[in-house]
Amino acid sequence: MAIPKSRQMHLAAFCGQPGNHIASWRHPLAATNAILDPSFYQNVAQIAERGLFDLVFLADILALTEPRSAEQQTIWEVPFRIDPLTVLPVMAAATERVGLAATASTSYNEPFNIARRFGLLDHLSRGRIGWNIVTTASEPEARNFEATQKLSHNERYARATEFVEVTKKLWDSWSDDALIADKDSGAYADRTKIRTIDHVGTYFNVRGPLNLPRSPQGRPVLFQAGTSRAGREFAARTADAVFLAAQTREEAAAVSSAIRAIARQNGRTDDSIRFLPGVLVFIGRTTEEARRKQDELNGLLGENAGTALLTELLNIDLSGFPPDCPFPELDLSAVTGIQSRYRLLKDMADRDNLTLRQVTQRVASGAGHRIVVGDPRAVADQLEDWFVSGAVDGYTLMFPYLPGSLAEFVELVVPVLQERGLFRTVYEGHTLRDHLGLERPARA
Repeated sequence: MAIPKSRQMHLAAFCGQPGNHIASWRHPLAATNAILDPSFYQNVAQIAERGLFDLVFLADILALTEPRSAEQQTIWEVPFRIDPLTVLPVMAAATERVGLAATASTSYNEPFNIARRFGLLDHLSRGRIGWNIVTTASEPEARNFEATQKLSHNERYARATEFVEVTKKLWDSWSDDALIADKDSGAYADRTKIRTIDHVGTYFNVRGPLNLPRSPQGRPVLFQAGTSRAGREFAARTADAVFLAAQTREEAAAVSSAIRAIARQNGRTDDSIRFLPGVLVFIGRTTEEARRKQDELNGLLGENAGTALLTELLNIDLSGFPPDCPFPELDLSAVTGIQSRYRLLKDMADRDNLTLRQVTQRVASGAGHRIVVGDPRAVADQLEDWFVSGAVDGYTLMFPYLPGSLAEFVELVVPVLQERGLFRTVYEGHTLRDHLGLERPARA
């Protein structure tokens, strides 16, 4: 089905280490031994750029997952995460056009540091940087930052809202034309076009200004992933793009519609936010080959591999529930982790009549994200369906192992999407905002 050229699919490549499946590191073709080598990240970024992806995305976690039961004493996945803000410059230096986005927490950072780091990266990459805003939920992460008590769900979002407000003020503390650098006159900057922000709030008191000129994009692109009630309010007011998990087109449409409605109430337009649900893709020359690849990777899962990840996502111990009972109904106030992920998993369990054990197995494969399996045209069909319906604006693609399965997608699926008029055949802009079709924000 052809669509108007004015609306084309946006694609983000999720750069897991070395893939987005718990067993990715065990895959024979995974670059497991290279995930602390700069060449791994450069290679992933270069392949994504060759495939004309909008961006490469790196997530972050600020602690090892702590065991809550005897079954969790074995570490089933790569237990560490690289600092994405250290890796982005390595990837930027090896590429020219693909966008680069990284996670940074509003719970254990300060607005000035984040504004300065992301602002400088936007300069160094010539306008290709995005910030995935997370509020950080887990107790192990809190203990790594001398936090005697982690913030409640609503408090995390209240702090995050003010954090982003301050960060935007800092990015806007320089006028676009404040930097002169006139050697003849000796004037380097016009101080009348640089202002303090004098922010005094509940969580932050920041004078400013930022000691860095306004960046090429005005502000780096803001991504957000929480879709709980508080997360939707936050996304509607703040995000340029939303990462989300959804198992059905109807779920994805409900989330995007709800956030757009709140955005309109806050004076934003429907076209001001992009929705990019996560999708784990298994591709084969035939559907049978793709399913064989999925079965082979799932066969590498440890018996309790999904339990630790489920605990990490929800920040709640489910070991007291019999594994073959229905997936439990919990009071959301007890889920101090990602509440929207619990709701998605509960809905999936009710819809498909799944036990706790079966949900845990699915979490081990895709962390609750949709899984697409098939030959190149079948994969393109499934991606096209949600996109053409208007439920989503594109996808955050997750890969069984890296860099090989990303290269397969670029070689096999991207040409099909291009043939159908769904995806670009050339980069028409230079910045991440250009790729996503987002306006450069004026200085507030």
